[in-house]
Amino acid sequence: MRTLTCDILVVGAGPAGSSAAREAASKGASVIVVERRAAVGVPVQCAEYIPAPLIGELRCGRGFVVQSVKGMRTFLNGRLLQQIDAPGYTIRRDVFDRMLADEAEKSGAGILLSTIAVAREEGEVIVREKGGTFSRVRAKVIIGADGPRSKVAGWTGCKNRNLMPAVQARVALDRPMEYTEIFLDDRIYGGYGWLFPKGNEANVGVGMKVRGSGGEIGRVLFDLLARLSSGGKISGRPLDIVSGWVPVEPGGAMRAGSILLAGDAAGHTHPITGAGIPQAVIGGGMAGKWAAHAVDRADWGKLAGYESEWREFFGETLERATSRRRLLESNWDRLEEIVKYCWVTFKEYHSEYE
Repeated sequence: MRTLTCDILVVGAGPAGSSAAREAASKGASVIVVERRAAVGVPVQCAEYIPAPLIGELRCGRGFVVQSVKGMRTFLNGRLLQQIDAPGYTIRRDVFDRMLADEAEKSGAGILLSTIAVAREEGEVIVREKGGTFSRVRAKVIIGADGPRSKVAGWTGCKNRNLMPAVQARVALDRPMEYTEIFLDDRIYGGYGWLFPKGNEANVGVGMKVRGSGGEIGRVLFDLLARLSSGGKISGRPLDIVSGWVPVEPGGAMRAGSILLAGDAAGHTHPITGAGIPQAVIGGGMAGKWAAHAVDRADWGKLAGYESEWREFFGETLERATSRRRLLESNWDRLEEIVKYCWVTFKEYHSEYE
């Protein structure tokens, strides 16, 4: 079994992992990224929307942008409740991920595709490469950016178990749209439906806590598709359907010894909206920066700076969203009454619920 040596091992080449690798490598650290998929960015498991300010945090141009979005419409049980201006972009997530990974490689990081982190033994990570070959990776710091069911988080005892299933269809739009649409509905327990326009197509999906049979979320999605079709917004059969898991509660500690967690692996996804790309890009960059700093100083206590900086930047936002999720789920039978306190675009969301 061969042994690979590096300063920093990053597990996962999504936005968090690639951002961490880019930042660490740009500061002179030797970085290896292992990615279980054969190609970065596919299959896409994302609603593919980013807020406009995130563009300023990126260094890879705008080649991933499909269209600009003016704002958001929010519906409650079929009626329009609110329309707001909220500039953003719908994107090609596969292209976005590949561009971030390219930037990491340009900075000096090496990316191993079709490579799975299997176990951690005596401080080394065992990986299985394409073809079934096993190798050991000896790294001074490990950054877990391997998604909501993170293997690395399991090594730290901080694996997030509060996950929500989501399913999404890619469909044809009947006409161009400039607003995203959000569907809050009694049937979509603890979550919501969405329509995000992407030129001539749209992503239509549902994320929800499942209380009944395992097929409940699929039935809710197809009911939503039928309503949108009869309303003249979409047409035809779904072009494809994907599913995945969304963390809806922050994880535990982001650091355990020489291991850092970032992105979905750390539970950094917004507990109400499910949005996670900005936190992954910014937080991943923070993790890479502090990891490189610790390596450069040979002082692993410096890794604590990552958690401090991340909590200062995002902590209050996630704490409020977590409390709103508890309110939402525990009072679901009063959705009409509490909705404005539980959805981010209403001013009541930022005030105390009485």
